[in-house]
Amino acid sequence: MTSTNKKKLIAGNWKMNGSLAANAALIDGLKAGMSHPACDVALCVPSVYLAQVQQLCAGTAMHLGVQDLSTHVQGAYTGEVSAAMVKDFGVRYAIVGHSECRQYHGETDELVAKKAQAALAAGITPIVCVGETLTQREAGQTEEVVKRQLAAVIHTNGHCISEIVLAYEPVWAIGTGQTATPEQAQAVHALLRVQLRAASSQAERIQIVYGGSMNAANASALLAQTDIDGGLIGGASLKAADFLSIISAASELSV
Repeated sequence: MTSTNKKKLIAGNWKMNGSLAANAALIDGLKAGMSHPACDVALCVPSVYLAQVQQLCAGTAMHLGVQDLSTHVQGAYTGEVSAAMVKDFGVRYAIVGHSECRQYHGETDELVAKKAQAALAAGITPIVCVGETLTQREAGQTEEVVKRQLAAVIHTNGHCISEIVLAYEPVWAIGTGQTATPEQAQAVHALLRVQLRAASSQAERIQIVYGGSMNAANASALLAQTDIDGGLIGGASLKAADFLSIISAASELSV
């Protein structure tokens, strides 16, 4: 079955990059080259820049996103930022479970599921990341790993699963210059779609985006795949021309 949700999502993940001057220059470049894209566009920025980017993006087609959030609503959790706090800045998306958070911060599948739950409770769409390492892929464990990671989110969030965005990001293809072939990526996206169908009657409307070194050169081929509903863009989102090129490719394939 073909996915019926044809509107793509292109979300930029700035990671730990940016400055007041660089952010302003980047967004000026994006505004100059973007009018009314047919796809959804989001900028997931470091939380310290939310106020600036909210102001710069006001009145544009670009939605605001964050790269992480706390499972807690408030309290004695020094250094953490809650969903309610970022909601104050008009945040629409929150990346949860990015492979870097899983690797460097020891985030478990269960914690990622709770972060997705916290985002949903605040009316924020979580971009839930799943993906395998090179060792896991070479061991033939890709299916087992991504299904386990998604199953935890489904278990915690139940019928609300239809409100998430799912991002497949093969860890071996993040920031390495390596990219899954369109066929490799589509195979995993199709697998995830089947798992979502078993959990929700609204599975076809869930955007499943690809997040492994998508760039201006390979975006069209990846986005043309049946179950690839957009991209979670890292390095290319820091270059206005490259990000605009990906948005253009996605817009051409969006209905």
